[in-house]
Amino acid sequence: MNIINAAPALQETDELRADIYALLATLLRSAPSEELTEWMASIEPDQDEDTPMARAWSTLALATKHSDTNQRDDEYHNLFIGVGRGELMPFACWYLTGSLMEKPLAILREDLEVLGFQRQDNVKEPEDHIAALCEVMSMLITSGRGYEIQHQFWKRHMQSWTIKFFTDLQNAEHAVFYTATGLLGQAFMQQEDNWFLQLSPAAREGGQQ
Repeated sequence: MNIINAAPALQETDELRADIYALLATLLRSAPSEELTEWMASIEPDQDEDTPMARAWSTLALATKHSDTNQRDDEYHNLFIGVGRGELMPFACWYLTGSLMEKPLAILREDLEVLGFQRQDNVKEPEDHIAALCEVMSMLITSGRGYEIQHQFWKRHMQSWTIKFFTDLQNAEHAVFYTATGLLGQAFMQQEDNWFLQLSPAAREGGQQ
């Protein structure tokens, strides 16, 4: 996805939200690089914080430390590529309709066009891939789109199926390292759901404008 916009100063909460969306997008687009795995292995959550997100960060750090490059590469291939197809289908259409390239994708493409996003030429997957949707959310935040726009996109294209996807990822036969990715994704999507619900109407209409 590409969008051109001046980058505004972000609140710390929004910086963190954008970073987590970007991290999930990276992990779900391909197996993690050595640089990223070094960073994930170094994560040290606050030991006094017992929340789903804190537990997810701890699990991700441990999973990274106890896996190697070949294992993570093989996992990603088996989960998302496979021979013919992977164990999981990380597409909105699949979760919403049981098929690919259905109406939810057409609606998504219309919304992306209105928002000014364009699919990159080197990306082969449809735009409803979970990684692409996380990328869009990250860019909506970092480009200063308001909370109302963020919420509309999240509600229309992510809320109804992403927690189910991340739960399936945790329970997938081939998932070991990616179990932690599923845990982080599930905890974060639940956090986003609660966060949007708690926004006041004034904040939702005026945030990040």
